[in-house]
Amino acid sequence: MSKLIGYARVSTRQQSTDRQEADILAAGVRRDDLYIDHGVSGTKATRPHFDRALDALEDGDTIVITTLDRLGRSTQNMLDFAKELRGRGAGLRVLNLGGGDVDTATPMGSMLFTIMAALGQMESEIKRERVVDSIAKRRAAGKDLGGRPRIITDSQIRNARRLIEGGEATAQVALDLGMSRATFYRRARALGLLPDQSDGETLTSDNAK
Repeated sequence: MSKLIGYARVSTRQQSTDRQEADILAAGVRRDDLYIDHGVSGTKATRPHFDRALDALEDGDTIVITTLDRLGRSTQNMLDFAKELRGRGAGLRVLNLGGGDVDTATPMGSMLFTIMAALGQMESEIKRERVVDSIAKRRAAGKDLGGRPRIITDSQIRNARRLIEGGEATAQVALDLGMSRATFYRRARALGLLPDQSDGETLTSDNAK
């Protein structure tokens, strides 16, 4: 008998999958069939519980996710995943796309999945370009104002946090902002983006990316 297999993921252990879990369970997935990766970047080729979810798939089953980016950060990652689904005779349901099934075994479904994967990667890259461009312009503006300290806005801190969740190295993102990692951590905690704990225990370590 076919069944629904749920998968949820967050990039850092400080994040919560509660909302993803609630949406997936509401879609009909049993708790025993829900697999969750904590602190695993979407850029990683191997994700322990994602691999277990794939192993659990049988012919006719459907994997359920909340958003397409839970599967990976690149079009190639997602196309490889689609090929894996076809090989297992399984389907895909993406809840933020209306909850409809994407049958990657059919030409139409495969084409739709390819388009979604490409758009997802493009959106991520555009977001990163905007953040980097904004940081560069503010850095230039700071120099033009006689070297006065630049004011890093709360919005920039939030955008930088998203880049780190997407797999960017914390040290590099902090450098682009013109601040130390410790300063970035303090600003992020002040905005409620991180729990109140020592700097060395926050976010995903650079070596883990």
